Amino acid sequence: MAGMKERPIGIFDSGIGGLTVAHAIRQLLPNEDLVYFGDTAHLPYGDKSEAAIQAYSIKIADVLLKKGCKVIVIACNSASSAAYELLREYVRKDAHIINVIDPMVEAVVREFPNRKIGLIGTKRTVQSGIYARKIDEARAGIELKTLATPLLAPMIEEGFFNNQISHEIIAQYLADPALEGIEALILACTHYPLIRQEILGYYQDKMIVLDSSVVVAEALKQYLESADLLNEIGTSWAGQRHFYVSDYTEAFEAATRIFFDETVKLEKHPLWN
Repeated sequence: MAGMKERPIGIFDSGIGGLTVAHAIRQLLPNEDLVYFGDTAHLPYGDKSEAAIQAYSIKIADVLLKKGCKVIVIACNSASSAAYELLREYVRKDAHIINVIDPMVEAVVREFPNRKIGLIGTKRTVQSGIYARKIDEARAGIELKTLATPLLAPMIEEGFFNNQISHEIIAQYLADPALEGIEALILACTHYPLIRQEILGYYQDKMIVLDSSVVVAEALKQYLESADLLNEIGTSWAGQRHFYVSDYTEAFEAATRIFFDETVKLEKHPLWN
């Protein structure tokens, strides 16, 4: 077994959207080995019950722990909301758990007190109210204005972005009165970094658009540094990446390039045999 510092970072999502988080982590922490698990057999998590998401998350955590992961990143808003506390209890001291919600909340509270902030995400994430609740608990005087944008994730998965269709859909959502008067916008879905430039274009680069993948990567780096777990070896074998899915299709393998910005090979690893 590798030493603690050399053990990999585990990352999981309901599908391949979390590869935006994996990509941000690779960019910021190039020496870290990554193990990614996309639960493609059960996507999307947004329309699953909390109990189902918890069951899938436990199974995935078992896979990542067997791979020796020192940290597990929940690269999915639905799983972060439904399963984070359970996973922390389940893995105990075997690995540290990071979700995509808390780092963003901490960044917003720190950087935008007493401001009006917008948030877009899936129906489940918005309806859960988890961001609003956590931001309110911080008592930073932030007014959070949320909008469910359910067409964006499937649009992105189908490769419809940076074109006229995506421009029109994004503009329709961002023009919604629910987001009127905001001073920054939270992208509360790991698919959305792929349309960040289009969103900035809509606002003519006059809006602060907060990318959860970058914020989570920075939170991971801070944790690794504080726990003295940062892999600083930089040898030729450092920075290996392994990608698993619970159900393989060629379409998913082709789509991984969109999310990870390079071609990767997916390996099928069913959660239930």
